[in-house]
Amino acid sequence: MSFLMDPTISITLSTLFGLIVGSFLNVVIHRLPKIMERDWLNECAELRGEPIQPTERLTLAVPRSHCPHCGHVIRARENIPLISYIILRGRCSACKSRISRRYPLVEAMSGVLAGLIVWKLGASWASVGALLFVWAMIVLTFIDLDTQLLPDSITLPLLWVGLLLNLGGTYTDIRSAVIGAAGGYLALWSVYWAFKLATGKEGMGYGDFKLLAAIGAWFGWQMLPLTILISSMVGAVVGIALIVFARHGRNMPIPFGPYLACAAVIALFWGKTLNQQYLGLL
Repeated sequence: MSFLMDPTISITLSTLFGLIVGSFLNVVIHRLPKIMERDWLNECAELRGEPIQPTERLTLAVPRSHCPHCGHVIRARENIPLISYIILRGRCSACKSRISRRYPLVEAMSGVLAGLIVWKLGASWASVGALLFVWAMIVLTFIDLDTQLLPDSITLPLLWVGLLLNLGGTYTDIRSAVIGAAGGYLALWSVYWAFKLATGKEGMGYGDFKLLAAIGAWFGWQMLPLTILISSMVGAVVGIALIVFARHGRNMPIPFGPYLACAAVIALFWGKTLNQQYLGLL
């Protein structure tokens, strides 16, 4: 396995593996909200004392991926990351309906970030953890954009994994990680209640608190101000652009999770450098 220590080989293999994982991430993004909705409906029916209606089994593995328009089951050769999309020209092989550009976008993001992580951190356990982190950020970003939800089934395990990894000081010391988890949650929790008491409206969801807590658990409390600053700046720019150019109503909610995720990935790659420059300006 010594050949994996060669940077070119390890970066290439990690990029290819990231493309494959990206294909699975598309499945998670599409199906997890549907699974959550089905579970909620079943729980509500159970609380009302109603019988749970039998439905087709739905998991991340079952049924096989298929075209949402014609039901055509996607064959293995039609599911090669990026390549299949290009060969099929972005259309279903059976009914010729358009395939969303999000699918190759997620695959490309997953592959490129995987390669960058191994380039930055080398072939190490820190890279393995970072891969899991960025893949979780990709999934959370697109689920939040679609549904304005940040699933607990991702944010909470992410928090605990961050704390466990930092028991050995992988990204920060455990003391900073614990304070970061608590501080991340309390920071947005305080903003939420201040906004609600002032306006009577909810400015963000509880999923945002948990996501920032997870980010704090991974990178320590020292990265929280930078993460909040970057996410707020990006969110403000995008929000203003949507209002001005896309005629997005001011009362229409804009998910904050994608901006937190974007800031977290920036913190992963350049957080320490940016923190030094940021603190130097202060």
